[in-house]
Amino acid sequence: MSLESIRARTAASLIAFVTAAVMILHPLGMWGQAELTRKTKTKVTPVYPELARRTNITGTVKVFVVVLPDGALKEAKVLGGNPVLVGAAMDALRKWKFEPADSESSGTVEFKFQP
Repeated sequence: MSLESIRARTAASLIAFVTAAVMILHPLGMWGQAELTRKTKTKVTPVYPELARRTNITGTVKVFVVVLPDGALKEAKVLGGNPVLVGAAMDALRKWKFEPADSESSGTVEFKFQP
């Protein structure tokens, strides 16, 4: 076996391994997830952090949420966003209350931060 074919097989194996790991370890189990359609009873707007204001940091924080049938937040995992903004988004999200439903709901919620 030539060095070239060994490199090609190694690269293909590495790509397959990384792809499988991402699919297993990614909090959604897939790359995309629909926006959460569950209606909110109480929606709190995040406070724009002072550090973000002083340094002109803007952006979006995307969070995957699971909501229990009673409307309480069961789980929230940050999918992306500037770390300076994440804390404010999570603080606000913990105060949200959702309408009751027959089963758990899941999806993404986005918080847009601009001065």
